[in-house]
Amino acid sequence: MPELPEVEVSRLGISPHLQQQVITKVVARQRQLRWWIPDEVLEIQQQPILSVSRRAKYLLLELPSGSVILHLGMSGHLKVVSNSVAPAKHDHIDFVLGSGQCLRLNDTRRFGAVLWQANGSIHPLLGALGPEPLTADFTAQTLISHCAKRSAAIKLVLMDNKVVVGVGNIYANEALFKAGIAPQAPANQVSAEKLQLLTTVVKETLAAAIVQGGTTLRDFSQVDGKPGYFKQALLVYGRGGKPCFSCGEPLQEIRLGQRSTVFCQHCQR
Repeated sequence: MPELPEVEVSRLGISPHLQQQVITKVVARQRQLRWWIPDEVLEIQQQPILSVSRRAKYLLLELPSGSVILHLGMSGHLKVVSNSVAPAKHDHIDFVLGSGQCLRLNDTRRFGAVLWQANGSIHPLLGALGPEPLTADFTAQTLISHCAKRSAAIKLVLMDNKVVVGVGNIYANEALFKAGIAPQAPANQVSAEKLQLLTTVVKETLAAAIVQGGTTLRDFSQVDGKPGYFKQALLVYGRGGKPCFSCGEPLQEIRLGQRSTVFCQHCQR
């Protein structure tokens, strides 16, 4: 599943083409994605897109009457193309723009979502989310407070969207390695000093991934069709059994929360 940097790269890619453009028509070829596309999404004609924002891994097309919520799921990607370009297989919905272009969602597995949030309301999917990691709302004290109450593995706490949003499996692995913290360590046994460092490296790792274009996953690419480049800089994720870049010892790979977890027994305590 695309992680926060990939979603932010998509937002940055589509925003210049969408802001202040009027949606003239919505064409839904397949309404059954992860959830049924609601009628309200199909009724937003003649409304301008005021902005394109992101909350966790959700993109929001903000309109005068509310917001279209987009989620890419495991295989979804967005592209901005001319209205004259014939839809391909798995091109499920178009937001046709007055510019002669359209925003098109392609989703092979149909695990993505197109939902609606009316003005003055908060969609249930967004209501219980924690702070954004790249804002001042996510502080070391926030993480320390949550960890003090939890005996679960620190990696699982870091990936809990009620603690902080958008730190998925790839970047949790990377951040814990940089902070020298064993991913399976009980959260309430990690020192405040290490949690302060972890907060910093989470911010730095995600910011670097956004700048470098996101991490290429099996079937994700940027909005312009180019793959992300941050995969070249990954230190542990996907490298189980290979030498640690810091000490040369083989990296260990285990399962935590049913997710692949790679770490260095020597460097991470």
